[in-house]
Amino acid sequence: MKQNDVRLIGITGGIGAGKTMILEYVRRHYRCRVFLADETAHAVKEPGQPCHEKLVRLLGRGILLPDGRIDRAAMAARIFREKDLLEQVNAIIHPAVQRYFLDEVEQARQDPEVELLFIEAALLIETGYKELVDELWYIHAEEAVRRKRLGERERGYAPEEITRIMERQLPEEVFRRECDWVVENNGSAEECYQRIDQKLEAYTWQE
Repeated sequence: MKQNDVRLIGITGGIGAGKTMILEYVRRHYRCRVFLADETAHAVKEPGQPCHEKLVRLLGRGILLPDGRIDRAAMAARIFREKDLLEQVNAIIHPAVQRYFLDEVEQARQDPEVELLFIEAALLIETGYKELVDELWYIHAEEAVRRKRLGERERGYAPEEITRIMERQLPEEVFRRECDWVVENNGSAEECYQRIDQKLEAYTWQE
């Protein structure tokens, strides 16, 4: 366990597995801080932040909104037109996200009210976070369950879009090999929450 005995837990898994649901639960019931890699990636692209000027130099001023912020849709379209840009963009964003995250974790560790830290990202394994966390959880749900959830969401993913996203993610065997604990989330939310409570009772107390 790392300094101040605040356990840092990484949360990963495929789209539709229930990562957001689980993090909302621990936020409500535990003394914790939750860091979302997607939110941090947006933060480091804001004007004045580490990635902003580098991305503008790489992708051109055509990705900017009138107020100087990066237009996410324009940036995505630019990358889509030139596939080799994705690797270059990731090389700019991922290290900045990691530095930002580590700074936030360091601050959170100084808060006596914080007993647990969580970071969530689909790419925790690929981007080297396994070496930074105390343990890594794989949130797992069968493909049929995930497809049903995604189709029922407010934005209603189309079947072909779900397939495209799933094909880009790591195979299940890699998740299982690299993670320390598998959270099965094929049933009800209550069943999943019970598993989480049983796991975390050794680390902290519940409200």
